[in-house]
Amino acid sequence: MQAANRLQKSLKVNRPSYGGWQMLPGTNLTRVMCRSSTNMDWLLIDLEHGNISDDGMHEIVAASAACGTSPIVRVADGQHWMIKRALDAGAHGILVPMLETVEDAQKVVRYSKFPPVGNRGFESLLAVEKFVDQQPHGGPVKELTSTEYLQQANESLVIAVQIETKAALENVEAIANVPGIDVLFIGPFDLAVNIGHPILQPGKMDQEVYDAIDKIHAVAKAAGKVTGIYCDTGEQAKEFADKGFLMMSAMTDMVGLRKVFKESFDSTM
Repeated sequence: MQAANRLQKSLKVNRPSYGGWQMLPGTNLTRVMCRSSTNMDWLLIDLEHGNISDDGMHEIVAASAACGTSPIVRVADGQHWMIKRALDAGAHGILVPMLETVEDAQKVVRYSKFPPVGNRGFESLLAVEKFVDQQPHGGPVKELTSTEYLQQANESLVIAVQIETKAALENVEAIANVPGIDVLFIGPFDLAVNIGHPILQPGKMDQEVYDAIDKIHAVAKAAGKVTGIYCDTGEQAKEFADKGFLMMSAMTDMVGLRKVFKESFDSTM
């Protein structure tokens, strides 16, 4: 499984991993995004704020995996059934928003892992095909069996939780030390609002927000965990990579579409 999980492979060797962010439905959009760059390791499929249904999520997970890009699903909430649906669809990892307590983190791990670590139910028929190792141009195909999925899933799927509230910031050390949590992922916009310093201009944050981000990163590093962060641009993503962050988004579909269309039509004036 790890051979097919590009995000997991990057994190294991401490290599910065860059991803795209899909909010709009449609697998044609998925393929365009995933094939836009060889430097795109993962695609975040946003069920929290995006316009993507459950069946749309299943199709996007499949399209992303077929492009060789790891599908990571941001569930709408850390509920058992939501995590189950994402992982059973074949997601290479999940991102859980608005996590606040160590108990929340423990529940995420329990819902994400097979026994004896957790209580995830076993049904892998849809999931296994998202971990096919296929060489280009008609080369050999290595398919994952259900037994291999069961044996490897607990160690091969990336479990990320978002630190984006005042409560999560206060509890970040306890959250970081929960076994089974791989990534502390920062949502800077919600984090800024929750600590009373909203980001009013893109790319410009108050010092208190930078201090909170630095605290999360230091805590994650001390706990042997990865820090990730949402970024609107590749330049921002590279800046955080240079600081030791390992999981950064570099572009969101709605942001990129608006930017490209605006630039094209502004040039006609």
